[in-house]
Amino acid sequence: MEQRQAFWLPDAASTYAGDVDALFYFILIVSVILFAGVMATMVLFAWRYRRRSAADRPKPVKENKIVETSWILVPTILVAIVFVWGFRVFIHMNVAPPNAMEITVRAQKWSWLFEYPNGVRASALHVPVGRPVKLTMSSADVLHSLYVPAFRTKMDVVPGRYTYAWFEATRQDTFLLMCTEYCGQQHSMMLSSVIVQSQDDFEAWLQEGLLAADASPAERGEMLYTQQGCLACHSLDGAPGTGPSFAGLAGSERVFADGTRRIADDNYLREAITQPATEIVEGYMALMPGTYALLEPDEIDALVAFIKEH
Repeated sequence: MEQRQAFWLPDAASTYAGDVDALFYFILIVSVILFAGVMATMVLFAWRYRRRSAADRPKPVKENKIVETSWILVPTILVAIVFVWGFRVFIHMNVAPPNAMEITVRAQKWSWLFEYPNGVRASALHVPVGRPVKLTMSSADVLHSLYVPAFRTKMDVVPGRYTYAWFEATRQDTFLLMCTEYCGQQHSMMLSSVIVQSQDDFEAWLQEGLLAADASPAERGEMLYTQQGCLACHSLDGAPGTGPSFAGLAGSERVFADGTRRIADDNYLREAITQPATEIVEGYMALMPGTYALLEPDEIDALVAFIKEH
């Protein structure tokens, strides 16, 4: 995972990250200079015009046209510089090149899913170095926000509509990708990676993804377990979590919050995925979103097969 930093910002790793940093440091330096100047002037005036005795009276201060003009013109010029500079960077960041490779991003509590034009899906974002990438993003439940600090890329992912972001990575590495819009109990765990590869390695990875489509239902279920974020709440080793562990789940007797019982057969497993709020296991809360009902039938079958193997 990328950890290197320049001062307190991560090293810039996209084509427009340097422009964002330059504007940020310009605003920071100007703000520090103005703050220091104002504070120094306040201290100087407080000392120079302090009251030395009960008889002291301040002397009249005459207006100074040059000073008055300067404190109007200088801030106006600085604001104009920041506006023009910021607007140009904003346009650059929000208009993707026409040759950008398009990747579909689906966010849901609490995972990311990336789908490529050839149908390959992954829970981590794989991209080639030196090639523009456009993300077409949507949310299956609540408001999320995709943020890659090293790329200076951040865009809200909104339910019911598409939002867009683009970047071009400048070096091969693995970078942190996170959600920066509070989206519920497991928000802080909604993490992924951007894996920047050479063009040849990226093409090879895509080919491996196509081969994985021929995997067995249980093997596909294992991939979906990661891609759909099931691992955030359901362990595979019996460890307690937000939701029941998958270890020994299939075939066991489930006791529900209302006192009823049921054997976890295939139909129960399917209903627990697609209608999670119908029967709440004793000791747990109704936190699982209903968005898993949107899975394709073969994906639900694959998850059921995967659970039965544990």
